[in-house]
Amino acid sequence: MSRPSPLSATPLLLLAGCSTDAAPSFSLAGAYFPDWMMCAMFGVASAVGLRVIFVVTKIDSILRFRLFTYSALGVIVALSIWLIWFGP
Repeated sequence: MSRPSPLSATPLLLLAGCSTDAAPSFSLAGAYFPDWMMCAMFGVASAVGLRVIFVVTKIDSILRFRLFTYSALGVIVALSIWLIWFGP
């Protein structure tokens, strides 16, 4: 019988940290969704909401980089929600 090579254990060592016990997920209708997906949805919704507010208040017309601005606002909201709910 031949001995296994040290390289055959490499995939097992890489998977050693994977565990479902501490996975950041929540149960929704019996299915587990990642928490980052929920934060991303809030970020997108807030970016859309802020765009509506900026258009109504005419701030949107003075913005030069609209796509960058609304993307950055969505990311800021998503990361803030992540930090508040799941942070240290």
